[in-house]
Amino acid sequence: MTASKLIAVVEDEVAIRDNYMAALRRQGYRVAGFSSRREALDAFEARLPDLVIIDINLSGEVEGGFELCRELRARSAMLPIIFLTARESELDAISGLRLGADDYLTKRISLEHLLARVAALLRRVEALTTAAAEPRLVSRGPLEMDLDRVSVSWNGAVIPLTLTEFWVVHALARHPGHVRTREQLMAAANVVLDDGSVTSQIKRIRAKFTAADPDFRAIDTVYGMGYRWISPRPEQGH
Repeated sequence: MTASKLIAVVEDEVAIRDNYMAALRRQGYRVAGFSSRREALDAFEARLPDLVIIDINLSGEVEGGFELCRELRARSAMLPIIFLTARESELDAISGLRLGADDYLTKRISLEHLLARVAALLRRVEALTTAAAEPRLVSRGPLEMDLDRVSVSWNGAVIPLTLTEFWVVHALARHPGHVRTREQLMAAANVVLDDGSVTSQIKRIRAKFTAADPDFRAIDTVYGMGYRWISPRPEQGH
């Protein structure tokens, strides 16, 4: 599987970038390295990679990585994006996830951990198209989830979810009324986040559905436990 996957590493410190790229190549991935946001975007005009690893501070742009994430998300809702940065504040992590990143890692992690996160995200993409046991279409009232196209709609309006958000909604909607803890949602989405980051993901998901339907109330918070999907009643008009 790995031989056909192209990983892009956007990191302005050459030694660090080369170290990550060498580790990825040892796993059989094809790798492309870039030192700036502009260089990466120019290269991605032809085709997007299968996964992108981004630092935040890029070649004089203190938040160039955040801007790159925003621009990549505008091109593809499903492209796996990992922030790998020295910035360890919770605010930065939440900002990265709010922009649509699938993972936020600090440079203190081991190469083994990074490689595990890369493999997990790529497995998740593959699972969407190869999980024969899963129903290919999940329908819950106004909600339609197409696992083949990795698309979500609500009352016919397309909801632009990221890969992580797609899996969170899928985990909730598969069993309406069942409470899913934050740990279960992280397992379903195959990410490791703290409680605050899970809350941030749920807020992003709600905001996207609410943009299409101001009366959206399908994701219910069960305080002290987690979240559940509530199927709207027919008389509510949803």
